[in-house]
Amino acid sequence: MNKAQLVEAIADKMGGRQQAADAVDAVLDAIVRAVVAGDRVSVTGFGSFEKVERPARYARNPQTGERVRVKKTSVPRFRAGQGFKDLVSGAKKLPKNDIAVRKAPKGSLSGPTATIAKAAGKKAAAKKTTAAKKAAAKKTTAKKAAAKKTTAAKKATTAKAAAKKTTAKKTAAKKAPAKKATAKKAPAKKSATRKTAARS
Repeated sequence: MNKAQLVEAIADKMGGRQQAADAVDAVLDAIVRAVVAGDRVSVTGFGSFEKVERPARYARNPQTGERVRVKKTSVPRFRAGQGFKDLVSGAKKLPKNDIAVRKAPKGSLSGPTATIAKAAGKKAAAKKTTAAKKAAAKKTTAKKAAAKKTTAAKKATTAKAAAKKTTAKKTAAKKAPAKKATAKKAPAKKSATRKTAARS
């Protein structure tokens, strides 16, 4: 369906083709202007239009395979509302003689400023939550790093102490048997001396 067909589809409900064309133009113009200004346009049950920033990146030219730098840009994005998704997926049946997307309940539409303020409030709350989560993650990472350093220091100290004990034991073990061996050799020399003396 193109724009002309859309105008024809609503012409009967609007009281004429010209009024329908004006209504379609007015709606589209309002959506485009709001999105260009950075506002989010939400239509309950239908979906929302918003401006999204795309960072600079590298892409490949499909013909040459050459790497090309793509500049930072802003693009419009449409996200379908739950009511629209349910109708398309078949979870809900499309009403035959009624409006497919219901009007918002009374009191929920208090003008564009309220909708924009609500969206801005949600974004600010989301940013605060994200910042808080990042800060908590940094603290946790810092605590883990400190714990690892402490554990590593304790292990190093324990290893050094164990090495000193082992060295001390080895040194003591070497010294003690040497004295015993010396003590055993001395009598052997005496007995050898006695044997040589006895022979002479």
